[in-house]
Amino acid sequence: MSIRIATPARSPLFCDVALAARIEGAEAGLIAGWSTTAGRRLGDAAGFVRPIAGGVASFAEADSPLNKVAGLGFDGVPSTSELDEVENAFAARGAAVQVELAHLVEEPIGALLTERGYRLVSFENVLGLALAAAGEPRRAALEGVEVRPSGAGELDHWVEVVADAVAIPDTQGVPSYEEFPREVIVNAMRDLAGASGLVRYAALRDGVLAGGASMRMSAGVAQFTGAATAPAHRRRGIQSALLTARLADAAAAGCDIAVVTTQPGSRSQHNVQRSGFDLLYTRAILVKEF
Repeated sequence: MSIRIATPARSPLFCDVALAARIEGAEAGLIAGWSTTAGRRLGDAAGFVRPIAGGVASFAEADSPLNKVAGLGFDGVPSTSELDEVENAFAARGAAVQVELAHLVEEPIGALLTERGYRLVSFENVLGLALAAAGEPRRAALEGVEVRPSGAGELDHWVEVVADAVAIPDTQGVPSYEEFPREVIVNAMRDLAGASGLVRYAALRDGVLAGGASMRMSAGVAQFTGAATAPAHRRRGIQSALLTARLADAAAAGCDIAVVTTQPGSRSQHNVQRSGFDLLYTRAILVKEF
């Protein structure tokens, strides 16, 4: 008797260290550019952006989602003096140090950080889709729903809708470790809109602005930098419409991979996996309090 093993129609995207380094490099670039934009808005020297071991340490303002160390460890192990300088810079501003560390980092940086007093507080997942293997992306066609680039003239409205949607999360899976005041979210969304290479999208349902999303393209990597739908318009396919619009634009621009970060087990992760994204790696969130 012969046994036949069925093969999947599409092989999952495999993420090696080189691909993870490329994605984490794009993430570090995003945080650096975003934080620099925040610094221009604030017009003072309170914040900082500094490179460290292939990543970036960033502080924008109190309680900002940009206060973190991202992309660490793909260019060697940070030295004791480098970590001292970063920790002192955060401590001087009354902030904890938050490190988002990819589990594909080759060096034992996690052990080094825990020895310095960092504790594990959460995880987040990075998912990706190889655009060439996915074929030509098709935009979702939904009656009454339109997705288009968001112009400068509607920035205020876009920020308000996204901020309100973020404030009422569509919860499922592991809760987010982070919570931010609405004013901080509004500031961050404005700063994101001004970051280099950022494209904003508006989703309208029956002519009403119902949600928004954004994407950044860098060195062939399309980073899906957030999407949110107003509570009154959820379960109408708007998230899928925003996702497919960005996939189509990323492919047309020549990107070879699209990436998104989600909370483990969340509805967002469920939605993107149904659209063909594969789980690539996990980031550990480590925090040192002062």
